[in-house]
Amino acid sequence: MPRLAVYALIVCALSVVAAVVSFVEGSWLGIVWIAITGLTSNMCWYYVRKARIEKAAAVSAD
Repeated sequence: MPRLAVYALIVCALSVVAAVVSFVEGSWLGIVWIAITGLTSNMCWYYVRKARIEKAAAVSAD
């Protein structure tokens, strides 16, 4: 897994935890954390997919 995808996955997991904590404490700030979760999960998927495509292109170029 590419390094940027791993970082995005870590931030995604941490933002889920932050959202849960915010909602448990009664803060509506959790909505922002949910938005960050969506963004970082898409970033993770993008970097994984990009690495997969680059790997397939490198194999087919040989």
